[in-house]
Formats: sequence, structure tokens, C-alpha cells
Amino acid sequence: MANHAAVAVALRDGDRERLMSMTRSTALRAGLAQRARIVLLAAEGLSNTAIAERVGVSRPTVIGWRDRYERGGIAGLHDEPRSGRPRRVDHRAIVAATLQPPSKKLGVTHWSSRLLADRLGVGNATVARAWRDYGIQPWRAETFKFSTDPELVAKVTDVVGLYLAPPENAVVLCIDEKSQIQALDRTQPMLPMLPGRTERRTHDYLRHGTTTLFAALEIATGKVTGAVKPRHRHQEFLPFLKQVARAYPDGQLHLVMDNYAAHKRPEIRAWLAANPRISVHFTPTSGSWLNLVEVWFGIIERQAIHRGTFRSVRDLNAKIRAFIDGWNDRCHPFVWTKTADQILKKANRQTTSNTDH
Repeated sequence: MANHAAVAVALRDGDRERLMSMTRSTALRAGLAQRARIVLLAAEGLSNTAIAERVGVSRPTVIGWRDRYERGGIAGLHDEPRSGRPRRVDHRAIVAATLQPPSKKLGVTHWSSRLLADRLGVGNATVARAWRDYGIQPWRAETFKFSTDPELVAKVTDVVGLYLAPPENAVVLCIDEKSQIQALDRTQPMLPMLPGRTERRTHDYLRHGTTTLFAALEIATGKVTGAVKPRHRHQEFLPFLKQVARAYPDGQLHLVMDNYAAHKRPEIRAWLAANPRISVHFTPTSGSWLNLVEVWFGIIERQAIHRGTFRSVRDLNAKIRAFIDGWNDRCHPFVWTKTADQILKKANRQTTSNTDH
């Protein structure tokens, strides 16, 4: 190899920006980013010894990667195919075996790399490599559910239409209840977060009862009207609807809600009929995810409830009310982006095999 101690490497057109991007990338392998840094320093005229000290490699390594860049550009910085015995194990055969359920004699629901390796007579590392190559993850499972609502198309189109193009001079509110929120009290005081140490709490707890949170989310502003009640029957839901009506005394109200039985009781229907300025739009069966207030329920769960410690239901209710007050001071609009056609294209799938749910 030549000695490049004092001769700067001449970068090819456009390579400086690409090399700098490689050094900053968090998705790139560390070795490739290091080689890009060596070439950039060499382009500045630094000696091989100085580059080696700055990057933390040997001087021959610096010289080698300089030569590789001069011969092949950025492509020369990538690893070349290694020599050696060609692969004998067919990864496709491993994947095919993985997709077949384990024998009932094994008593397991899915393959582990060691179980499958024993059956095929290969190493478990070989099985793991095949799974990585083909994106197979037997240890993971996800859920799905297709709506069987005969009015699926109409309801999705109706609700999404409200989100994307709400009627003029009207307010769209997403309404639902989060029931069975537990007032959990840890058996020992929580240990607070410290530098280098996360917050810690005991795994065991005491239950002090449950509460139900009723919430109405205004999608245009993100403002929430809420109420906490002991149960989630129509006897609690009707007063909450009246509370919402008082909070928005003027103009048309469009309420998005799910098909929970309490929402369709005769008492609820009678009250809605007596208040014609309020229109109800139901989400499809098994389609409560279409209700934007569910997003807000996830927010309050993560930020106020899940890690909370409550010595009574009263404490829990007070925390929920405080969160709602704080939220309304910093709230923001909830923006829906998917069209009805995009949603229905996925919702109308009939098969469950070979699909990514």
C-alpha cells in the first residue's frame, strides 16, 4: 500500500455530502460510519497517523480504507463478499417448516429456534438466521377483527366525512366512556427517578374500587368535557349528555359514539328526539377505533393513570379532573387523515392468511 501521509484524498463529485450524512446516520453500521470519517479527514489533508489517533484505529487501517475509496469511491467502503464454503442449509426449507404448526406431542403453540433446530438437525443459530432473512417471528402474535356491520360502508363514510369536512357552524364531539378505571395503591412508597436510575414502584398493589370516565372530545380544538361516575349505565350517560349540551348551548352538535347498549336506550332516544339540534353518528360494530376520543383515552391512561398511586376512588377522580383541566389549557386539534375509501379498502379484506394485520 502507498504512504499517503501528506497527500489529501480527492473526493469525487457529491461524495462529501454523502460521506457527512453517513457519519451522522443512526441507522448505518458503526464501521461504515467510521470509514466515512476516515475518508473525510483524509480529504482535509491530515496524516495517516493523525487520522488513526483521532478515529481510534491503526495506521494500516487508515491507509487501507483510503486506498479502497480511491479505487472504488463510496462503494469501496462497503464490505466485500467473504470467501468460504457456500451455504448448504436451505433457508427456504427452514421457513417452510416454521410455517407448519408443531406436533401436538410437543405441547407448544409455536416453534422456538431450538425446538425447530432439533427437529431439522441444524443449529439454532442457523434457524435464527433464516428467520431474520425472511422476517419470520414465531414468538410474536397480533390481533385483528373485521367488522360484520351490514352498514359498515355507510357508517365509515358518515363518521370520516364529519372528521374531514365538518358542517359549517356546527361542533363535532367524540363521546365515549372509559370504564373500570382502578384506584390502585402501591404497597410501599414509590422510589422517585434519580440521575442514572428510573422511577421504581412495587409490583403488588391494593385495590380501592373503580370509577368510570365519561368524555366528549371536540375535534376542532381538542377540548374535553368530562365527568367521573361510579358506573356506566344509561342512568349515568343521560346526565352526561345533558352536561355536554349545557357546555355547548348554541348551534348544531354532532356526536360520534359507539353502539354500546346504554347509548341506545329508549330514555336516550327520547331525550335526543326532544333536542333536534343534536345529531348522533354511530361507529360500526367492532369499529370503536374510529372514535377519536379513544386516542385521548390512551393519552390520559399513559400520562395520569397508569403510573398513578391512588388511596381511594376520590383520589383517582380528583386526578382525572385535574388532568382534564390541565389538558384543556394546552389542548390541540385532533386531525384525521385517512379517507373513507382508504379505510374501507382494508376493512373489506375477507382472508386472514398471508396478510399483515
